[in-house]
Amino acid sequence: MDQPTPRPTPRPAQQGPKAQPVVCARCGTLSPDGAPPTWTCSVENGTRQYFCVACARANLRAIEGRLDSSWW
Repeated sequence: MDQPTPRPTPRPAQQGPKAQPVVCARCGTLSPDGAPPTWTCSVENGTRQYFCVACARANLRAIEGRLDSSWW
């Protein structure tokens, strides 16, 4: 019990996981750094789908009416 507690060795700075690329489910626009905060996310039949700003704005009423994207 007279021994000092060993100190942990310093580790190099670790970066968080890189964001996965996201594709607009309607027009196919690619966002390589993950979904921007301006994109819309929808869960349909248990699958998460992302929509770019242009597609979300063009179909805002259908999105607010909770219609599946296959309808619009």
